[in-house]
Amino acid sequence: MSTLTMEIHNHVAEITLQSPPANALSTHILQDLSKELDKVENDASVKAILLKGEGRFFSAGADIKEFTTLQGADDYKSLSSKGQQLFQRIENFHVPVIASIHGAALGGGLELAMACHIRYAAEDAKLGLPEINLGIIPGFAGTQRLPRYVGAAKAYEMILTGVPITGQEAAAAGLVNKSFSAEEVHEEASRLAAAIAEKSGPTIHHVMNLVPMTHNPQFGEGNRAEAEAFGDVFGKEDAKEGIQAFIEKRKPDFKH
Repeated sequence: MSTLTMEIHNHVAEITLQSPPANALSTHILQDLSKELDKVENDASVKAILLKGEGRFFSAGADIKEFTTLQGADDYKSLSSKGQQLFQRIENFHVPVIASIHGAALGGGLELAMACHIRYAAEDAKLGLPEINLGIIPGFAGTQRLPRYVGAAKAYEMILTGVPITGQEAAAAGLVNKSFSAEEVHEEASRLAAAIAEKSGPTIHHVMNLVPMTHNPQFGEGNRAEAEAFGDVFGKEDAKEGIQAFIEKRKPDFKH
């Protein structure tokens, strides 16, 4: 059963996450997303991608229950690396990917949105990296991308407290391009995608190749270090306690 849909109209590929109730980023949904990107790569008519979520959220994060099925640091490191590779593929994509965020983009959901080239958010949406509340850290390049957009000081605050910010605050901080009312955000993101799709294909591709040249060349090293740390923290008792507390809907009792 597919966890998302894709429709192509007027040179725009609209991908909708459909994994209720929270569009959690399970291994299945990440695999499905990769397959849809394969299709776009083979369709020369597509000039932009619009990514959104169905239901109440863009994506409320990773599939926490799936974490309990993994065994040892190597499994967690592998999960982190696979997510990083997919999100890096999105960032390196030959056409712009626009994230339309409503409800919440938390944890892996925000990491997915940050891999996109342009982000529009509902003013009341919640954006954050709450992994520290589970005794773990972001594992899909969140520690590497967030400082790019909001600066180191704000990134430290968001990651170390796990407290989300609103879409309106995210726009002021530079995390998203613009914020709109919840009723308008998808329409505005769709309008932007359509406007880009009217441009020349070759010029779009050149822009997509040139802008990334300004990025920090150490980003790949940071990703590898994040994956190592992601695997390490999952070997700790605090991570087990944090995840179990989340599943049981109680406050974790961290010992370390």
